[in-house]
Amino acid sequence: MRCWLIALLLTAGAAQAQSRLPPDFVYLRDVDPSIAQDMRYAGANNFTGRPLPGYGAAECALRRDAALALKRVQDALKTNGLSLKVYDCYRPQRAVNAMAKWAGGREDGSTKRFYPALEKRTLFAEGWIAMRSRHSAGTAIDLTVAPASSSAPAFDPRARYGNCDGPIRDRAPDNSIDMGTGFDCFSARSYTHSATISGAERANRDRLLAAMTKHGFHNYFREWWHFEYRGGPEPVTYDVPIGPR
Repeated sequence: MRCWLIALLLTAGAAQAQSRLPPDFVYLRDVDPSIAQDMRYAGANNFTGRPLPGYGAAECALRRDAALALKRVQDALKTNGLSLKVYDCYRPQRAVNAMAKWAGGREDGSTKRFYPALEKRTLFAEGWIAMRSRHSAGTAIDLTVAPASSSAPAFDPRARYGNCDGPIRDRAPDNSIDMGTGFDCFSARSYTHSATISGAERANRDRLLAAMTKHGFHNYFREWWHFEYRGGPEPVTYDVPIGPR
């Protein structure tokens, strides 16, 4: 009887956690726990320098069909000893609003490494920040590729890291394979088909692009890391905060 009661409580708890997500959304860990997660907007290692509202937990949530498609990408990469690593998934609209507010604020230089050759006030016009995002529909993912056996080095918010489009040894620490820039690097070098990156960096981007495209994802040409799942129903945006799994 006791075992039956425990199982019932666990099932009820899991259902309650799922009900906090938008309809037909899932936590990625429940679909494929082997996909690494480094949820940047739940902490300070992002272009705003602080956690964004709506990220009550450092968890990737996605619409179910997008999560299942991502699992198929992961299964293909595993055969080569590689793993996907996600930086952002579902993004509540309140976080999108906070990005816009930050972009309109004064420049203090604290996160300039993310946009070394641009002025903060131009990031909207340059297409790096927008008022609406498919992230808020749970169908967009920011991600990279890392060796499956590796772990991410610690980020030190007090350290002075080099520009995101500089040599990998100078950038903020990351265990991903070198894509030529860091994540959320507002630089022309981040354009998926930039001609200014090395042959090895190009090969790494091509590997990610091919794997994602094969399983229904479309890349945003300015950001090698940003992909949108184009299958399933028309996307609907949400502002439901991300809670603990």
